[in-house]
Parts: sequence; C-alpha cells; structure tokens
Amino acid sequence: MSEVPNRSWPFGVCGKRKDGEGDKCGFLGWFFQPFFARLDIMLIVVMNRVLTLEANLRKEQFRNKTMMVHSVSDGVGDMHLKTDSVSSTDGQTENYKSVYKVGLPPRRNFIREFADAVKETLFADDPLRPYKDQPKSRKLVLGLQFLFPVLDWGRYYNLSKFKGDVIAGLTIASLCIPQDIGYAKLANMDPKYGLYSSFVPPLIYAVMGSSRDIAIGPVAVVSLLLGNLLQNEVDPLNDKEEYRRLAFTATFFAGITQATLGFLRLGFLIEFLSHAAIVGFMGGAAITIALQQLKGFLGIKNFTKNTDIISVMKSVWGSVHHGWNWQTILIGTIFLAFLLFAKYIGKKRRSLFWVPAIAPLISVVLSTLLVDLTRADKYGVQIVKKIDRGINPSSVGQIHFSGSYAFKGFRIGVVAAMIALTEAIAIGRTFAAMKDYQLDGNKEMVALGTMNIVGSMTSCYVATGSFSRSAVNFMAGCKTTVSNMVMSLVVMLTLLLITPLFKYTPNAILSSIIISAVISLIDYEAAYLIWKVDKFDFIACMGAFFGVVFVSVEVGLLVAVSISLAKILLQVTRPRTALLGNLPGTTIYRNMEQYPEATKVPGILIVRVDSAIYFTNSNYVKERILRWLRDEEEQLKANNLPQIDFLIVEMSPVTDIDTSGVHAFEELYRSLRKHEVQLVLANPGPVVIEKLYSAKFPELIGHDKVFLTVAEAVMTYAPKAREDV
Repeated sequence: MSEVPNRSWPFGVCGKRKDGEGDKCGFLGWFFQPFFARLDIMLIVVMNRVLTLEANLRKEQFRNKTMMVHSVSDGVGDMHLKTDSVSSTDGQTENYKSVYKVGLPPRRNFIREFADAVKETLFADDPLRPYKDQPKSRKLVLGLQFLFPVLDWGRYYNLSKFKGDVIAGLTIASLCIPQDIGYAKLANMDPKYGLYSSFVPPLIYAVMGSSRDIAIGPVAVVSLLLGNLLQNEVDPLNDKEEYRRLAFTATFFAGITQATLGFLRLGFLIEFLSHAAIVGFMGGAAITIALQQLKGFLGIKNFTKNTDIISVMKSVWGSVHHGWNWQTILIGTIFLAFLLFAKYIGKKRRSLFWVPAIAPLISVVLSTLLVDLTRADKYGVQIVKKIDRGINPSSVGQIHFSGSYAFKGFRIGVVAAMIALTEAIAIGRTFAAMKDYQLDGNKEMVALGTMNIVGSMTSCYVATGSFSRSAVNFMAGCKTTVSNMVMSLVVMLTLLLITPLFKYTPNAILSSIIISAVISLIDYEAAYLIWKVDKFDFIACMGAFFGVVFVSVEVGLLVAVSISLAKILLQVTRPRTALLGNLPGTTIYRNMEQYPEATKVPGILIVRVDSAIYFTNSNYVKERILRWLRDEEEQLKANNLPQIDFLIVEMSPVTDIDTSGVHAFEELYRSLRKHEVQLVLANPGPVVIEKLYSAKFPELIGHDKVFLTVAEAVMTYAPKAREDV
C-alpha cells in the first residue's frame, strides 16, 4: 500500500519520525487516524467532483454563447458554427476544439450507388410511389389511369365542367379552322390536311394528355420548319404525291421520337434548348413566317423558295411592277387591320377574349362572300379553290418504313419532334402554373407521340400545342381536355359539310390571319429582360434570331442549340471562383467583390470554388487557385507585408469531384509546398469527402487540415500566422 502523506489533523499530527523509524502521532491523532484518513479521502473526492462540475458548467456556458453565433458559408448554410476561441473577460483567448468534425458518409456499394443515380436521373418524380403497397387490381387501375388520365378525371366530370368545355371548344374551333388552312400552306400541303390535323390528334390527346388547357393542332413554326425540310428533299409542286408521303413518314417518326423519349423518361433532353434560345428562335421564325405571307398578301405568283429575309425581299421588290395585285393588297390590308384591332380589344378587356378568337372566322366568311359576289378571282385575286369534302382517309400505306425516304423522314421527323415538344411542354407548363396543377412532362411526351403516330396513319402532319389557341382555350374557361374533343367534332362537321364553301376564300385573308397570329411570337419584352439579366443568354437569343431570319429555320435552330450547349460547356469548363474575406465583427466569410467591406485575414488566403470539379475543369480550378495566390503574394510583397502561410479552399459549393479533380488537388498541394504554403479544406460535402478519403487525400495533407467551416480553420491557423510575422 502507498504511504499516507504528512497531514495536519485537528487533534495532532501523524507522520514519519525524523529518524525514519516508526510513526509520530499525537494521542488523539493515533486514536482517530483511520477515521480522519477516510475523511481526507472523501474530501479529496468531493473537491475533484466540485472542480469537474465547475468545468462542465463553464463548458455549458461557452456552448450557449457560441450557439448564438451562426456562420453561413457563401452559397451553403452551415447549421451551427462553434467557434474555436472566444475572448474572456480579462482579454485573454481561451481555445476550444470544435465538437463537430467533417463527417464521412457511410459507404455504399457500387450497384446501389449506380441505381440511385439512375433513379434520380430518370425517376426524379418517383412515379411508382402510388403503386406502393397496393393490390394487383389497384395497380392495374393506376396503370391505366397513368396512360389514360381521362379515366381519372372522368369520374368527377359534371355538367358545369361540360358547359365550360363546350364554350371553350367552340371558341377555339372558330379560330383553328382558318388557321389550319393557312398553316397547311406553310407546310406546302393542301388545306384539307391542316383540317385533318385538327381532327384526329386532338381526340387522341384528349384521352391521353394531362394538360387541361392546351389546344392541339398544326402550328406556324412547325409547319414552316416541316415545309422547308421536306422541300429540300422533294419538290412539292412537281411531285406532290411523294412529298405528301414523306410528310406522313416524317410525322410517324416524329411521333415515335416523342413517345420513346417519354417512355424512357428522357424528357430532360429538351431542356438543353435554353429559354433565351427559344425566345430568339420563335421571334426569328415569326419574322420569317410573316415574310413568307407576302406572297399571298401581295398576290405574287412567282415567289422564292428560300426563307431568308434577303431572298424574300429580292423576290418581293423584283416583282413590284408586274407581280403585285392591288385588289389582293386591299383585301389583305383591310382584314389585317380588322384582326389587329380585334386583338387589341381582347388585350384591353379580358372579358372580350372571344373577339380576337372569332375574328379570323368572321374575316374568312366576309372575304369569301366579297370575292364570290364581285368575282374578284377573275381580276387576279388568288383563292383557295376546292377543298375535298370528307374526313381523314387512311395513310398507313403511304408511310415509308424502309429505304432512303424512310431515313430522310426519320431525320426530318426528329427535328420537328423536338421543336414540337419544346413548344407543347412550355405551353402546358405555363397554363398549369396559372391553375396550380402539376404537369408530367414524360406523360405529355407519350401522349403527343401517340397522337402523331396515329395522325401519320390518318393523313395528318405533325401537330402539337398551339399557344394562341391554348390562350383562347384558357380564357374561354376550359375545364378539361373535353374542349379539344368539342373542337375536333366541329372540325369533323366542317370537313363533312362546309369545306366546299371555302372555295372562294382569298389567300390574302389566310396570309392576314397568319401574320396576326405570329406577331405574338415576337416577345420583345422577354428579350429585353434577357439582356438585363444575362448578356450571354442575350447572345444566344440574338444568335438564334438572326440565324433564322438571315439564313434559314434549320440553321437558326442549329445556332440556338449550339449556343445553348456552348453556354453549358463554358460554365462547366470555366467555373467561377471567388476570394473570400471576413465581415468585420462576425465569423462570416463572403465574396470580397460582393462585399467590399470584407477584410482579408493576415497570412491566410481563402478561395471558394463554385462548381463540381471534373476532368473538364480540374486543371483550370488548380491554375485559377494558384493565380489567386500569385496575385495576392505580389500585392503583399509590393506593400512589404507578410506572405501567405495557409490557403483555405471553401468547398461547400463543390457538389462532386472525380479522379481528375483529386489529382488536381494533389498537384495543387505539391505546388503549394514549394511556396511553403499549407493547403486547408473547409466544409467538403458528403460525396466529395468520401472520394477524397478513398483517394487518401486527407492523409496526404493531414487529417487536421480538413475543417467543418472556414471560421474554424481561420481560428486555428490565424494565431500561427501572426506568430510567424
């Protein structure tokens, strides 16, 4: 047993004698020695316990103080920042280590990780969730409702909704009939094929589509695009039969493309065409379509097949002395003014939405009567001539399923499908947001693809959502896709009964209707907003616009896609980096360009990378960080200030890193060592830290060089940096 040390007791002293032999105790001390020894031990235990409680209390007080300090990393919020040091009342600094460290997520096997990535990419909306824990019969019903939404909303359909759909359907039918005749001419097809395309496709969409507001039929942009691409392969005048077969083939493959994208849930591919590029493309297409209508508006017989503005204007002015017809110009001008005035009234008073909707049909009726009564066709006014009566004949036998024309149809169909999808999805989402309901893009693609496949077999060309008709449908109070059914039935009756009445309809009125319709596609307000928000987006917008106007529709589309992809590549290969500084009086670090009052920490350089680090940008990120360091050291040297000792890389915006990125950081570490600068990482995300540990990067730089926040790293190394001064 260990000896009891010398102690002074209240009743005597016990201890070793001076000669080292025996114990020296007072009488009472000798008598009560065992008791006082136990009491002494108890006092020591109590004192230790008190000291422990006092230390815990001080820690708790410290924790309560630091919980009030919140540090939000630039772009990503940290939960709670526990500072490493706080100033005490006597001005000294008490250092504490953070309770939290950068966490390493649990490891996942490759198959599970790959499956999760595929699920998030293709099934981000979790479409199988409604089927969970459901009996087989219920799953079958849900599957049928997914393919045919009419089985879902049809259960709750009532007379009130039907009333709204009938009014909306009749309104858009009055608009679509004259438009369809004109759009068919844009596609170099006979007028009846435009009407066919507003009969069958809307019926298919009505039972398969999920948008309540979209109105289906031919549209100006797709009609013009299809007409230009088809006439490059087959002459529509000299070989009308083959041209028509190629049009049906292209429509078939357009439907196959759309349905395939929907079934494979690849709808995100159409997002590569940016909003800015779409605005420019639509605006350029509107100008091109309007210029094409000068043929019918001026009564010109010999007109260029090119769509660029230079060729069109040469053709127009080249025939000014012998090709223009003043009667045609008079009819076109009067009714164009009427149509524009009707649109103005509709915009001024929302309740009069039906005025611009019914104005085209009124124009057709009045102009047809005028030409018929005056026999203006005898004086050079070009008319529609005969439109065959009857509903869609089958065209299955006219589709090319093999051979060179099949390949040409496939190529044209894919291009038309993407433009049609982009327009339809944009329109559907716009009106879905207004009525606050969700629109499944992949389901829409399946519906649009199916209707075009069926349409190609029933003498239709590519149909999609029309913005002008959808807007009228929305304002007319449509409730469901039954409005498309009503419109389709009206078109069917038109095909069966009154198509011969359109014989004397002047082409000038169709041109006026198309011009008034496409004017709304020129969204100058959106272009101005794009200019104010993002100059690069504006370049994409104008590139698409001028490509369509000065070259061709397909070139404009190519320019739009190219600039959109170029923007993505530029952002991926040249990510933004920022120099961070401390906001005085806080532990917050922000971009010094955004916050000029932020101050640099002596001896420490803090850089933030605002992107994932992949093989495409890893070398740039490394060189950009070294350039930040080089520039900073040059400034410090010029001002005779201490050099940088620590470089902190804020990694909270870095969502991912690959092998090339890890190698870039290894090279960065070695380059910094040559400059006697230590590399420190702050707040790497779960994916990043997992890959860094897999590559043993923390072992290379030291596990103590990885911090939860920039503030912790600064508080750890700032004193060391000051000591080196």
